[in-house]
Amino acid sequence: MKLLYLTDTHIRGTNPKYRLDDFASTLRAKLIEVVGLVETHRVDFVIHGGDVFDMPSLPLPVVGDFMEILARIRAPIYAVAGNHDIYAYNPETLDRTMLGFLSRLGHFRLLQPGSPVYVEAGGVRVQLSGMHFHYAMDRRDFRMDYCVRKVDCDFAIHTTHGLLLTRPVAPEIPHTLAESVAQNTEADLTLGSHAHFGFAPVTFDGRTVANPGALARLSPQPADVQRRPQVLLIDLTGEKPAYVLIPLTSAPLGSTVIDTQQANNFTAREAVLSDYLKGWGSASTLEDVLHNLAQRDTLSEKVRDEAMHRLQDARKGIG
Repeated sequence: MKLLYLTDTHIRGTNPKYRLDDFASTLRAKLIEVVGLVETHRVDFVIHGGDVFDMPSLPLPVVGDFMEILARIRAPIYAVAGNHDIYAYNPETLDRTMLGFLSRLGHFRLLQPGSPVYVEAGGVRVQLSGMHFHYAMDRRDFRMDYCVRKVDCDFAIHTTHGLLLTRPVAPEIPHTLAESVAQNTEADLTLGSHAHFGFAPVTFDGRTVANPGALARLSPQPADVQRRPQVLLIDLTGEKPAYVLIPLTSAPLGSTVIDTQQANNFTAREAVLSDYLKGWGSASTLEDVLHNLAQRDTLSEKVRDEAMHRLQDARKGIG
């Protein structure tokens, strides 16, 4: 059996603030290459780690352009929802989102928390499980989101959309360490996303954790400029699992598509935002501030969801 893992495609029709190229055209080229890799390597199943879309809802012509490409993938596509795929960090809003709609049409098969799926090919039985992004991700006991039991299978793969890292980036940013997960889960492979820069597969006590990084590059940070988007090929045909990172040849050099002149402005903006958010305790995004406000002032979920929706609309308007 072979599986291919990709994540954080952030499908959108407009250009992110720091991109110099036609972002949609570049992303389409990457996805076309992914289709070719699925065929070349005879992949049986595809897994998407979330943030399929950059917004929970997008214009239908934009979605149609990209789905025409993804529909060429003959293998089933399993996915979890990322924070950009849902409203208000709430997976229960999936039925109102584009990802939820496409899953009902069968284009994506969502891995629902607590309901593992079993797939078979080449005499190998694999347990697939997943956890959508939600507000408490990386804030509550990590075992609730990242750790699973392995039941009646040869191999268990768990996919999460959370900030799974090999080392902390900043103490104030909620995250989960790969080593902690590996030491507490029964999954043979835990797939991370959300952290766009990614990391190569690492193994602790026989358990592997990996994140190939985002297919989309959205910031002028040096790590985003220097890296090349890639996917992870999971090969279970041999005696031992093999994990191969495959860089996408269709992805242009970051220096040619990202406005590096904006790096200083980006860093300064992030520093101001970080200082502001520190005043809100555990808040690390404006969405967190809204959530904390809603809890403190006992606002209804309807009001919170509407505020989140408007914030996302504002983000879309500024790129």
